[in-house]
Amino acid sequence: MQPLLETKGLEMSFGGVKAVDGLDLQVKEGEILGIIGPNGSGKTTLFNTITGFLKPTGGKVIFQGTDITKQSPHKIAKQGVIRTFQLNLLFRTFTVLENVAHAYQLQRQTGPIGAFLRTKRVQDEEAHFLRKAEEIIELAGMSDRSEQFARQLSYGWQKTLTLAIGIAASPKLLLLDEPITGISPTRIEAISNLIQGAREKGVTICMIEHNVDLMLGLCDRIFAMNFGQMMANGLPEEVTNDPKVIQAYLG
Repeated sequence: MQPLLETKGLEMSFGGVKAVDGLDLQVKEGEILGIIGPNGSGKTTLFNTITGFLKPTGGKVIFQGTDITKQSPHKIAKQGVIRTFQLNLLFRTFTVLENVAHAYQLQRQTGPIGAFLRTKRVQDEEAHFLRKAEEIIELAGMSDRSEQFARQLSYGWQKTLTLAIGIAASPKLLLLDEPITGISPTRIEAISNLIQGAREKGVTICMIEHNVDLMLGLCDRIFAMNFGQMMANGLPEEVTNDPKVIQAYLG
């Protein structure tokens, strides 16, 4: 089966330094893939090249069989590749519920004329979006904050809201860069449930995270990087017990 996304010989150089060095990565449809590695191993640069924020100096990025290497971030996102930091600019004067419901507007079937006239079809569609938004907010453990303005939330809760918005945008592939950094330890389970819930809705997930325990419990597969190259790739238990990974990353 063709992978949902793959990189072929991907390279990204900054001056004489190769942050990503001839990387071949495959992301299978429906999986949760974890990417680990020491700081400076090229993980975030990899995400930036996949999503078009950096133009690679070599190699290709293929999504659903199409070469997207030279496409703009907007065009890549429109095809269903969503990275959470793209959504960090929350509508700070909107409530939590309004922020998540707004993400569903990308799926609107009614046109601008119907929206202007406030037809029954438009009203039914908006009610549907609100119900869907409430479901995600509940899964994120934010029901008691649904009427709070985004600007009133702590950093950790804003990050949770960002993740909820990313899921509401109905991506085909969701790229998460350290989703639990800055999150209270008591809320890790809620974030984990949110990620699992997205996968159950058909979203493929690729996530960078330093919390190895979370990765072991959540990921189907782990891809370990070092110096911009693959260090190990396989089942979570296999990768985290690999001597090279232990020496370079886990200590």
